[in-house]
Amino acid sequence: MTAGPQPTSTRPALHVALVLARWIVGLMFIYMGLNKALHPVEFLKLVRQYDMVHAPLVLNLIATILPWFEVFCGLLLVLGIAVRGSALMLVGMLVPFTLIVLRRAIAIHDAGGIAFCAIKFDCGCGTGEVFICRKLVENTLLTLFSAALLRWRSRKLCLRYAVIGDR
Repeated sequence: MTAGPQPTSTRPALHVALVLARWIVGLMFIYMGLNKALHPVEFLKLVRQYDMVHAPLVLNLIATILPWFEVFCGLLLVLGIAVRGSALMLVGMLVPFTLIVLRRAIAIHDAGGIAFCAIKFDCGCGTGEVFICRKLVENTLLTLFSAALLRWRSRKLCLRYAVIGDR
């Protein structure tokens, strides 16, 4: 049993599921990234609320570069270019961001005595105010879809293979 990339499956349902996963994750990150990139001051204020980074230069870099990186990874997924690398980068962002949002929600829950799923705030993800349970489910699904793109590969509707072929 090898630990390398899994070969392309011949099952059409898997190909359809992987293309849909690519498009869902890619479009979500394009949307969320553009929302942040077009409103950098608001995004900077939201990042600052987490009180994890204190250097102004680093905060400004996060607010200006991170949204465009998300858009870039989303575009790569939608187009089918560097799918596994993009999915890896998104998993690498989704897991810690989800834990950070969870930590903030727990702090709000402990401070206010509000039912956990009734907690609603703008987490800085680019979708505005959301109920925390919905956001955690959304991030978990995005992480699972991205992980699936790492595990299985499909060359269907991938620009990379349409342009340069299979090596």
